[in-house]
Order: sequence, then C-alpha cells, then structure tokens
Amino acid sequence: MAQSLCKIYLHIIFHVKTTSPKVDGEHLERLHSYIGKLVNTTGCQVLCVGGTENHVHALVMFSKTETVAHVVEEMKRNSSRWIKTLASKYEKFAWQGGYGVFSVSQSQVDTVVAYIKNQAEHHKKQGFKDEYLEFLRLYKIEYDERYVLAD
Repeated sequence: MAQSLCKIYLHIIFHVKTTSPKVDGEHLERLHSYIGKLVNTTGCQVLCVGGTENHVHALVMFSKTETVAHVVEEMKRNSSRWIKTLASKYEKFAWQGGYGVFSVSQSQVDTVVAYIKNQAEHHKKQGFKDEYLEFLRLYKIEYDERYVLAD
C-alpha cells in the first residue's frame, strides 16, 4: 500500500464582522482554546490560536485529507454558536464572511507561534487592517482594498 506523507502548515486569519460585538478579554483565552479543539476534530492539528478582541490567528498543521474551506468553516461556524452561549452581549455575534490563509515553512513555525502569542503587544503598535494588508502584500496576493475586511 502506498503511503502519503505530508506536513503542511497554514496560518489562518479571520476577523469579527464589523456589526458584531467584539470579544471581551475575559473570554478570549476560552475562545482560542475552543477554536483549537474545533481544528483538532477535523483531523488537523492546531499548533497555536491567538488574537485580540476583533480577530483570530491560528497556526494549523493540515491533515492530508482535509480542505482549508472545511476547517475554516468548522472554526467559524461552531465558535460563533459557542460564544453566543457565554453572554447575552454575544447574541448577534458573527465572524466576517471571508478569511486569509498563508503557508508557513517548517523553519518559520516557531516564529509564527511566537507572533500569534504576542498579538496583544503587536497590536499596540499596528492595527489589524494594516497587519492584514501587510500579509497580503508579503504573500503577493492581489486584492481590491474596497473588499478587504468587508463583511
């Protein structure tokens, strides 16, 4: 029997819909932990989940049979349902419709993990929109700024 070997790391980023309430600091750690568990149920392996009150970063090692679209759908749909159970303020909580996914080489895994864990400090110096646009430029992804971060 042929054996398929793969080790694909992807950095996934998505944000809270602009009309949605932001995630309170007291709920962030629980949300990130829950999203990590959701990733693991897909057969992929989460290495790190972090972010701030308005966005999430996740570094994921993908399984050879999973699709990006399915993993992100599971992360967003189920975490959105879950967070609504935490407090009435989240009744209308929703994630944006889109997301960004960026490949990460094995040699950069530790750097990306540190970057994700340091989001609170990072965003004292740079806003999320600028951060996201920087990723798009770095990865040479063509985009229309009118639609970036649009709900």
